[in-house]
Amino acid sequence: VKREQKPPPSLDDAAKRMDGRVTHIDEKIRQCDEELRRYREQLKRSRGAAANGIKKRAMNTLKRKKMYEQQRDQMASQAFNIEQTSFALDTAKETMETVSAMKAANTSLRSEYKKIDIDSIEDLQDDLADMMYDMNEVQETLARSYNTPDELDEADLEDELAALEDEWDQEGELEGEMPAYLQPSSVPAAPAAATVPAVAVPGIPVSAEPMPAQDEFGLPAAPLAQQQ
Repeated sequence: VKREQKPPPSLDDAAKRMDGRVTHIDEKIRQCDEELRRYREQLKRSRGAAANGIKKRAMNTLKRKKMYEQQRDQMASQAFNIEQTSFALDTAKETMETVSAMKAANTSLRSEYKKIDIDSIEDLQDDLADMMYDMNEVQETLARSYNTPDELDEADLEDELAALEDEWDQEGELEGEMPAYLQPSSVPAAPAAATVPAVAVPGIPVSAEPMPAQDEFGLPAAPLAQQQ
C-alpha cells in the first residue's frame, strides 16, 4: 500500500517554527546570564580552590551562552531568508493574478471591439454634420426679414444716414427756441387808473393813493397782462 505523502510545510508554518526556536534559545541565553551573575557574586566571597571551581563553572556557562548566541544568529538568518522567500512568493502570485486579469481584460476588449463598426460610426458622424447644416439653413430662413430689398448700396445708405443726422440737428436747434405762446404779447398797455379826488370825512384820514378802476358792475377791474 502506497502511503500518501503529506503536503510540504508552507513558508508561514516554517517561519512560525523558526520564531519559536529563536524564542526558546533567547530564554536559554537569559538563564546563562543569570548563572554568570550568581558566579560573579560568589567569586567576590570565595578564595583559593573554591574560587577556581566557581571560575570553571562560569567558563562552561559562558561557552554554552556563546553556543546559544551562535545558534540564535543562524536561526535569525534562516528566518530572514524565509521571510524574503515568502515575500517573493506573494509577489509572484500577485503578478500572476495581475497578468491573468490583464489577459481576461484583453479578451473582453477584443470581443467588444469586434462589435464596433467603424464605417457605421463615420456614417453617423456624416449624418449628424448634415443635420446640423440643415438646421442652420432653417434658422437662417426663419430669421430672414420680409419686404427688405435684396440689394442695398452702402453708399446710398450712408448718404441717407447723413441726411437724417442733419435733420436731427435742425430739429434740435428749433427745440432750443422759445415757443410763440411764451413770447411777449403785442397787446397795448392798459390806461392808467383815473384819479378820483379824495373827499375829507371827519375822523377818517384821507388817502393820497388813486382809486382802482371799476368795471360796469362796480367791481375792481382785472389788470391787463403787461410786458415784464
